Amino acid sequence: MKKILIVALLLTTTISFAQNKNKKASLEVDGVCMMCKSRIEKASFKTKGVKSAVWDVNTHELKLIFDENKTDLKTVSEKIASVGHDTNAIKATDEAYDSVHACCKYRDEDIIEEHKE
Repeated sequence: MKKILIVALLLTTTISFAQNKNKKASLEVDGVCMMCKSRIEKASFKTKGVKSAVWDVNTHELKLIFDENKTDLKTVSEKIASVGHDTNAIKATDEAYDSVHACCKYRDEDIIEEHKE
């Protein structure tokens, strides 16, 4: 009887302390085309702990699933900014922004209009 009680106690303790380490979140990330989508998603996946990253061209929303024991939204935002895309938290440096392809210049109103057509 004592063994059953000990096993039950250990099982209960283990279950109560188990945590879901995966977190869902979203970020607003500037971009205008499918090349931007590819760059943003690749930068996200290069962040240790990111398990899913899907950026929507129309809404500019990046949906993430990541291991919050390994990374956080600030780290993901920094990685994305380093490849030239602004997030709602961090603006890309001019040097990083200048490195994106000419059709991906999301700060240029003319480029934005071209992609709407």
